[in-house]
Amino acid sequence: MARDGLGDLEHQTMLALLQVGDDAYTAPIVEELATRTGRETSVAAAYIVLRRLEEKGLVRSEMRGPGDEGGRDRRHFTVTESGLERLQQARARYTALWDGLDATLGR
Repeated sequence: MARDGLGDLEHQTMLALLQVGDDAYTAPIVEELATRTGRETSVAAAYIVLRRLEEKGLVRSEMRGPGDEGGRDRRHFTVTESGLERLQQARARYTALWDGLDATLGR
């Protein structure tokens, strides 16, 4: 895969972040990944992916206090404009690859 491409877990993590509400901490993102894909991902693995995406400028994060929930501070993530553009590019590439395969795949 090209250096600027998204890995499978990076792609899915960004989509899960958007599904959760684009302002989430790691645990709900992991739950969303499991619910929507059946993929079991540890919180640590998702956190590493999110930090890597932040280094690429595709998400940003900030530490926040626990609020009314109590507990400890959490790092909340948001998909950046660059991240949204990258997802749109990835979607277009996948759609182009899927086009014309309905008969082959029995749909």
